[in-house]
Amino acid sequence: METNRNQDQTEIAGAEPTETTERYDGVVIGILLGFHENGAPLVAFPGNPEETALKARATTRLQDTDMGREVALLFEGGDPCLPLVIGMVQHPERTTETRTLLTADLDGERILLSAQQEIVLKCGKASITLTKAGKILIRGAYLLSRSSGVNRIKGGSVQAN
Repeated sequence: METNRNQDQTEIAGAEPTETTERYDGVVIGILLGFHENGAPLVAFPGNPEETALKARATTRLQDTDMGREVALLFEGGDPCLPLVIGMVQHPERTTETRTLLTADLDGERILLSAQQEIVLKCGKASITLTKAGKILIRGAYLLSRSSGVNRIKGGSVQAN
């Protein structure tokens, strides 16, 4: 039964069990290099037994924007061919542009989205764009504005058609 479990883990990770006696017992810091066509993360780390990145499994959600970041790795059964991403390494002293460009504050009462250049909400042919210059662009195949109270249109100038 144990052999089948290890074989299943190997198929998921996409690597063959190693014959080497070298085992990794602690956390190793690696780099997320990308994703395999089946969605598995591809990682590289010091002591990697292969010349290319290895497919890994993950305990956390990884996105394309995480590529190039450091990841904390453990190894199933200590096998360096079976990496498991357990999380992203955080560097609070570094302020990445991604972190400062987009923030989302969700407190159950309101949602605050902020960005330095532009926010776009898009669904099919409809979109709402907010720009740094203060422009609000609403586009769609059909636009309806309804109000049970006053529906005002104010501006320096108002153009209809």
